[in-house]
Amino acid sequence: MESDDGEVVSNKQVIFKDYVPGVLKESDMYITTSTIKLKVPEDCTNGVLVKNLYLSCDPYMRNRMRNFQGSYISPLKPGSPISGRGVAKVLDSRHPDYKKGDFIWGMTGWEEYSLITATETLFKIHDKDVPLSYYIGILGMPGLTAYAGFYEICSPKKGEFVFISAASGAVGQLVGQFAKLLGCYVVGSAGSKDKVDLLKNKFGFDDAFNYKEELDLDAALKRYFPDGIDIYFENVGGKMLDAVVLNMRVRGRISVCGMVSQYNLEQPEGVHNLMHLVPKRIHMEGFLVYDFFHLFPKYLDMVLPYIKQGKIVYVEDIAEGLENAPAALTGLFAGRNIGKQVVAVSHE
Repeated sequence: MESDDGEVVSNKQVIFKDYVPGVLKESDMYITTSTIKLKVPEDCTNGVLVKNLYLSCDPYMRNRMRNFQGSYISPLKPGSPISGRGVAKVLDSRHPDYKKGDFIWGMTGWEEYSLITATETLFKIHDKDVPLSYYIGILGMPGLTAYAGFYEICSPKKGEFVFISAASGAVGQLVGQFAKLLGCYVVGSAGSKDKVDLLKNKFGFDDAFNYKEELDLDAALKRYFPDGIDIYFENVGGKMLDAVVLNMRVRGRISVCGMVSQYNLEQPEGVHNLMHLVPKRIHMEGFLVYDFFHLFPKYLDMVLPYIKQGKIVYVEDIAEGLENAPAALTGLFAGRNIGKQVVAVSHE
C-alpha cells in the first residue's frame, strides 16, 4: 500500500548529452535510471506529479539542442532529461486545477515520471473518446499549428491551388485535409513512395510526388501546378522553397511553419529566387503556434466532430518504449517516420 509520504520508484530517463552543431545522432542522448518520489514536495506549490504515457517527437526540438540565446524557447540543459510535449496521468497534485487521475498534455520530461512545476504549459484532457496520443498530434500543438498556419496566415478560399511540403508529417497531413474540406486543389511532396501513396489514398490529396525522384523541382511543380500555386505551406526550406517561389501566383501566400531540411546543417542553404516576391506581391509570413493558443477551443470544436465522423484521419508512427526515443527523434531528420512520430512510454 502506498504511504502518505509517497512511494519511491525507479525512473528511466532520456538524458541530453551536450550541444550538437551538426547532424543529430542517437549517441547525443543516453538512457539512465534514477529514482523519484511519487509525491509533490510540500514546498512545490502548484506542482503536479505525473506518469508519462506518450511523448512527442517534433522537429523544433532539434533547435533546442544548440547553444543559442534570444529565441522563443530556451535550449535544453546538457546532462538533464530532454523535455517536450507529452500526454500524462496525474498521480499527485498541489495545483487546484488538476487532481489525481486527471489526464493532461503539455510540457513534460522524457522519463517515466515527471514533477511538473511549469504548470502554465498544461492542458486538461476532457474528451477521452479519441486516442490519448492525439493530444500531442491532431488535438495538440501540430493540430493547432496546421489550423492557424493555414486558416489564419493564408486566408484560403475555395478553388485555390495549395502545395504542402513534408505533407505526410504531423502538420502537413492536416493542412492537406483542411484544404480539401474547403474545396481547394491540393498537392503534397514527401520523401518515399509509401508516403506519396498515403497522401493520395488516405488523406485525399489530389496529387503528390516524391521529391527525391525529381531532378528538377521547378519542372515538377510546373507539372502539378500548370497555373501556379496560390498557397504554399512551408515545412522544409532550402531547394524546395527556391523552386516554389518561381511557381507562385500573383498575391500568393507562403505560410512558414518550419524548414526541416536545414536543422542538421551547420551552415543553412541560401535561397536565390526571393526577388519574385516583389512583382508577384507574395505575402510570406512565419508564425509560432503559441500566438494562437487562444483559438484552441474554437479549433477543437471544429476538429473533434470531423474526427468522429471520419472526415479527417490522422496517421501516427508509434515507437514503443523510452529506450527507443533517441532513434525516433533522430529519425525525423532522415524521414524515417510515416506520420506523427510518437513515443509510447506506457499504455496505461
